Amino acid sequence: MLRAFFLSLALVLAACAPLPPSPADLEAKQFHPVPGKAVIYLVRERPDFVYDAAGIMLDDRMVGSTYPGTYMRLVVEPGPHEIRGFAGDNGRFRLDVPPDGVYFVQQSVTRMFAGPTQSMFRPVPDHYGRAMVMRAELVGR
Repeated sequence: MLRAFFLSLALVLAACAPLPPSPADLEAKQFHPVPGKAVIYLVRERPDFVYDAAGIMLDDRMVGSTYPGTYMRLVVEPGPHEIRGFAGDNGRFRLDVPPDGVYFVQQSVTRMFAGPTQSMFRPVPDHYGRAMVMRAELVGR
């Protein structure tokens, strides 16, 4: 009986173990610039005010959804871009990025009562952005 208890406990604890990072996640966390392009890391920290998915648009193109504790690595042409929420989420952020750089944008998501989610975006310094990405998991492309 005691042996069955410990076996069950071991199985439950093993199921709680985090999955190893994917090869794409490991590569993205190298923070390499892309020659002639700009790299934008969009990071949503954990904990967040809302645990739902938040759809993300980049220049009127759906690029995926974020969740608390996740990030996206977006490789874009140099120039002006707009990151915004999807559907009822009217949060938006405009940035103009020169080539060969790496930039970090933090996303926070809130909800008022039973209404739609609302994203807030803000640029963050390089050292802070890198630290957030290292604690997060890659989603999207």
